[in-house]
Amino acid sequence: MNEIIIETRNLHKVFNIGGQEIKALNGVDLKVNRGEFISIIGPSGSGKTTLLNLIGLLEQPSEGTVLFEGQDVSGLKESELDDLRLKQMGFIFQTFNLMATFTALENVTFPMEMTRMPEKERTERAGTLLERLGLGGRMHHKPRELSAGESQRVAIARAIANEPTLLLADEPTGNLDSSTTREIAELLQRLNTEYGIAIILVTHDNQVAQAAARTLRMVDGRFDSDPA
Repeated sequence: MNEIIIETRNLHKVFNIGGQEIKALNGVDLKVNRGEFISIIGPSGSGKTTLLNLIGLLEQPSEGTVLFEGQDVSGLKESELDDLRLKQMGFIFQTFNLMATFTALENVTFPMEMTRMPEKERTERAGTLLERLGLGGRMHHKPRELSAGESQRVAIARAIANEPTLLLADEPTGNLDSSTTREIAELLQRLNTEYGIAIILVTHDNQVAQAAARTLRMVDGRFDSDPA
């Protein structure tokens, strides 16, 4: 039997903008199994990123439930949510979100430092990850010295540094050229296969979405009943 790692039940999200209520999500039900790779596609404004933020515990739903490994997270304290995000989830963003004054190695070691991992261990692990992602010769370079593709690979290494069970990727190829986009999509496939990390990938790019084993389409804050 497959083990469900993340589940949403009747998820709604309403934003109040200038006194007007905007429905971003309208009753979203989703189940993702441990080690599964899914992609969510849809036009801008369809609710993809909002859903990812709720799953990543970065925002609270207006209505509905998010369960992580069967536990309703709504009752967790903020410190417990922080700990869950740090140790169980990895995040990849379109804009990389690297710390500009840190080298690639320092960017990757940072989340491990937050778990109080010994310096020698975290430095070795970060170096190994960067080597595996083809950045062995770039680990002492800062983001301004890296290409967009290299920066995203550093961001991916940082996202998996604490060996998460769930990786959330929000338009990870949005700032990349077509060749680098293919490389990142293939890299995510490899991480899913080799590390067994469950991945939820949000994208507007149908070709990138094909890297996943299952694709869902969002329209107007809910999943389209037709397969993507």
